[in-house]
Amino acid sequence: MSTLTINSMSTNEIAAAARAICEEKGIALEAVIEAIEAALAAAYRKDFGQKNQNIKVDFDLETAASKVYDEKTVVEDLPPEEELESEKLEVSSGEENKESEKLKVKSKKTEEDSSSFAKATEDKQETEEVEEDGEEKRRFNPRTELQLKDALLIKPDAKIGDIIHTDMEVPAEYGRMAAQTAKQVIIQRLREVERVNLMEEFKDKEHEVITGVIQRREGRVVLVDLGRTAGILTGEGQVPGERYESGQRLKVYVEEVRSGAKGPEIVLSRTSEEIVRKIFMLEIPEISNGLVEIKSIAREAGSRTKIAVTATDENVDPIGSCVGQRGARIQTVIQELGGEKVDIIEYNEDPAQFVIAALAPAKVVKVDINERDRMAVASVAADQLSLAIGRGGQNVRLAAKLTGWRIDIKEAKTSEKLKVKSEKEVEEKVDGEENSEEQIVNSEQGDKTEKGQKVAAEILTGDEKPKKKEKKIKKLKVENEKEEVKSKEESVESKEDIQTEEETKSE
Repeated sequence: MSTLTINSMSTNEIAAAARAICEEKGIALEAVIEAIEAALAAAYRKDFGQKNQNIKVDFDLETAASKVYDEKTVVEDLPPEEELESEKLEVSSGEENKESEKLKVKSKKTEEDSSSFAKATEDKQETEEVEEDGEEKRRFNPRTELQLKDALLIKPDAKIGDIIHTDMEVPAEYGRMAAQTAKQVIIQRLREVERVNLMEEFKDKEHEVITGVIQRREGRVVLVDLGRTAGILTGEGQVPGERYESGQRLKVYVEEVRSGAKGPEIVLSRTSEEIVRKIFMLEIPEISNGLVEIKSIAREAGSRTKIAVTATDENVDPIGSCVGQRGARIQTVIQELGGEKVDIIEYNEDPAQFVIAALAPAKVVKVDINERDRMAVASVAADQLSLAIGRGGQNVRLAAKLTGWRIDIKEAKTSEKLKVKSEKEVEEKVDGEENSEEQIVNSEQGDKTEKGQKVAAEILTGDEKPKKKEKKIKKLKVENEKEEVKSKEESVESKEDIQTEEETKSE
């Protein structure tokens, strides 16, 4: 087989240059060698190739030697009429090539245009399928295929499907135009490999959070340096009011990786709810290891986020884990989100309780659930109404999104307010707040029976078992309700007596 050693560079220099390209662009050495082989084949075709030759080159990086050959696939012999048709096509193709050369001289086309034209001419000779009488027919391609009868002359044991290599004479040097062609082929091949590698790398990072550096703004789009390439922070992905300064480091969510004309297009976002989830997973170990689970997220980027969490281990406090010691963990999350407010809510299987928690910081009197319409009606005190709705309806809107229920806010009735107030007083007494025993005795003297006072005092000792304490709480609530009813009855009787006296006087 004929060989050619490249004398312009030493073998060590070629190998070193190839490995440097690999390190710089993150390309495999095999891909660089394939690019060199394609470039040498293009250079050979430019200076010495013939129309029906399928030139291939094998390049040895260690010795810098190349082997040039014509590669063809053995196919079955053509019928005489098809062979004649093939010869006619070859003649017409040759005439087209001559005509193209004339046009090329007249129009003084650039080298790129001529190479594109040559490629189009070669593509025309490629194997194609045509329909004749409703059936698909395969056309013989003399550039890449060899009839069996011709293959047997080269290789006596050849059979259909074999690959036949015919060695070509390798010149001592290539011309200037061939060298330019080789250079362009190497650049193009390396770019293609780099695009594929980048596409694969960032496709694996799709729907993940990565750190980037702001490059510059182009119109509504912000370009973010991601290392080997740049990502696009679209207008929809930018947080309202957030400033993006050149050189600023920030976390971004990889929303989509798609193939573009100049390589992979990496679409980034700072407004996605998923960036909140991913940052919580990065900053809070209990979430990343599964002890705490994020159930749902509702976000209005740049303003407020509500996140519902629950513990998979009963010994873990989900809210405490997210907040961290002295709020260290949640402050880190808020900082990554550009100062956005974050409300952490404990998830509850009971829809009513979940809605109550989601409407925080507003204090909700009660929630009525309509399962059929998936509607929750939350009753709040008059002074809590605006807090429950939030500025521009934000609080109730986020709560509805977080819980998955339509939420209607209404003002609670007076009786409901009194009931909640009474229940809160009992709970405060049970929790043993400071001076609570004295407050109970003073507040309920003359309003409660001696038995009720005794129960309240027992509850405040904190020595009872939880079940016993719970029973006494319920008992105390019942007695409170009885006292309220009795008070109302006395009020009614008093009104009736006054009415009777007035009637007697009038008579």
